[in-house]
Amino acid sequence: MRRVRLRFAKDLEIEFRDRDRALQQIEQLAERGTLFPVVIYGPEGCGKTAFFKQVRAVLEERGYHVIYASPLAESVEEILSYTPTVKGIVKEVLKAFPEPYSRIVDAAIRIVSEVMKRLRRSRIALLLDDVFQAVGLDKAETYVKILLNLIEYPPGDYENIVVMASSSEGVTRDRIGRHGWASMRILWNMCREGFEQLHDAIPDESKPSYETVWRITGGNPRLLKKLYEAGWDVNTVFKSVVEEKKLDLFVSKLGEEELEILRQVIEDPDNLVKRLRERSAQELERKLIELNLIMYMHDRDEHGWIDQPPPEKDLELGIGRFYAWQTPIHREAMKKALRCIEVTNH
Repeated sequence: MRRVRLRFAKDLEIEFRDRDRALQQIEQLAERGTLFPVVIYGPEGCGKTAFFKQVRAVLEERGYHVIYASPLAESVEEILSYTPTVKGIVKEVLKAFPEPYSRIVDAAIRIVSEVMKRLRRSRIALLLDDVFQAVGLDKAETYVKILLNLIEYPPGDYENIVVMASSSEGVTRDRIGRHGWASMRILWNMCREGFEQLHDAIPDESKPSYETVWRITGGNPRLLKKLYEAGWDVNTVFKSVVEEKKLDLFVSKLGEEELEILRQVIEDPDNLVKRLRERSAQELERKLIELNLIMYMHDRDEHGWIDQPPPEKDLELGIGRFYAWQTPIHREAMKKALRCIEVTNH
């Protein structure tokens, strides 16, 4: 299997690492196709985009015409890419859209429809990366239904189709999952062995030990990248998370009951379960999920996950059986914001 090379930082490219179990799952999907759109969600920066780029390579090796759309990408080349076999169809479809890159999800779906009509009995894949943030969470359900219709009521015959979408938005799961229109899967941060491979691939003699970085990031590739770009200054990364999420403002708006529950959740995320009958705990859960700080973790059954699920419980990393902080840095950043507010109030 060809491993793609990915830009890790401005001055560094690294070959796609690990995710062996996930790639085996993709190979299985390639053999039978998807009966429902597969919606993958997980912590911000856990490597969904890198994984989708590797998925494209896997599917192309197995004879798929792949259309890959990433609406939030920085360059036009990354917003839409495709297998050369459909180049003519892509160009023709894009001409029909006055501003195609502002409506790239609609354009990508139209491209797949045209491929079905013209390249009959072929293998087709549609990969949509971070799509719901681009189209709007209020339209997430509508687009998933459109993708399902593409599979169930195609405009042309196909041999196999794979439809996958990704999201970092925790609320996506509740919006989409209630309809049964998609197969929901979690992609978690990298496992110990894979993350160690990524850490070792960084040619920087000043980098902290693997164990140190693991305890800080919990295996999150984007946070590893942030540490690298910050010269391994952990406080700089903590500060960036506090500022990006506006955690100081978030904590300052919480009532006393919510603050008490938050302190318990910082110690053990499963403490939230014990308080969920209380309205204040329900409201806090909603806010933490919307801010992409914690995630609800359903059973570690392999059918609900892409790649390996995290351990049943690891309080050092902020992982519980039912809930988990997206990374240790998110938990520590919240702890710092909470301390600042407490000091200010006193």
